[in-house]
Amino acid sequence: MKRRFKFSLALILVTFGISFAQLNTVKSELERTKIREKDTLDGWKNFGQVNLLLNQSAFSNWVAGGENSIAGNLNAQYNFYYKKGSWTWDNLLQGSYGLSSTESKGLRKTDDRLEINSILGEKAFENWSYSLFMNFKTQFVNGYHYDLDEDRGFRTSGLFKPAYLTFGPGLLWRKSQNFHFNLAPLTSKVTFLSGEVFTYTDLDGDGKKEAVSSNVIETYGVDPGKSYRYELGFYAAGYYKASLMENITMENILSLYSNYLENPKNVDLDYTMNLIFKINKYLSTNLSVQTIYDDDAFSGFQIREVFGLGINVNL
Repeated sequence: MKRRFKFSLALILVTFGISFAQLNTVKSELERTKIREKDTLDGWKNFGQVNLLLNQSAFSNWVAGGENSIAGNLNAQYNFYYKKGSWTWDNLLQGSYGLSSTESKGLRKTDDRLEINSILGEKAFENWSYSLFMNFKTQFVNGYHYDLDEDRGFRTSGLFKPAYLTFGPGLLWRKSQNFHFNLAPLTSKVTFLSGEVFTYTDLDGDGKKEAVSSNVIETYGVDPGKSYRYELGFYAAGYYKASLMENITMENILSLYSNYLENPKNVDLDYTMNLIFKINKYLSTNLSVQTIYDDDAFSGFQIREVFGLGINVNL
């Protein structure tokens, strides 16, 4: 009876969430449209949104097998945009945090990101502007390799562990708020490591991975025992958002970086695709897929996928 009650309650919350989330998504798009229409006016413009993605499963006497679980991802973003004459200043603050809970594995972190983007531009000709950009990335709390560290005694990441600061001059091409890219051939990138973290590696060659301190081996590209690493290279970033169907939109975010000072052929890549299916003003079904290639952090592609019911609130 208790399990049935929990399942029914969860179903009611999800159903309410879907209805609520889509209504808010429509309102968000209308507000963004109004802002784009006023894009030629001087002054400050700002808007934002908070989105909660929910996933839940429950089983009772289910002979095919299964495990009760619940997961949630909280995402927030806020835009600050300023225009005066030929000058523009576009700022975006983004944060996300996710948790999942299962009967066998307990509570685990599934998402953790804090990112700030800022770009200053002065119109040069047509859709081109001279630009100066800044990007900052880190996370909120400690992360762990759960499969190899059940007691969570060796953090693999954390706040400013690492943090990435990227900045430089360039050229910005901007068709609209939904379509623009920036090219910066002289970009500085600084990787910060504010404290000790651990990397799981096979030091002895016996096939068994163990936690090794950042004071002993290179971690996130930072030399052992050091707190930062400097790079100079070429940076390119683009954003494109399109309506695929009446209630379906796709958002694409891409950034590329090549370090002139070391292995310039190894291009760092960060691509995110957000697919949003509107249900009503406050509810939507969201699919987010992110892939990262950075051989300083991991020798291969990192892939993250999140899918669920979104409850949206405009700010």
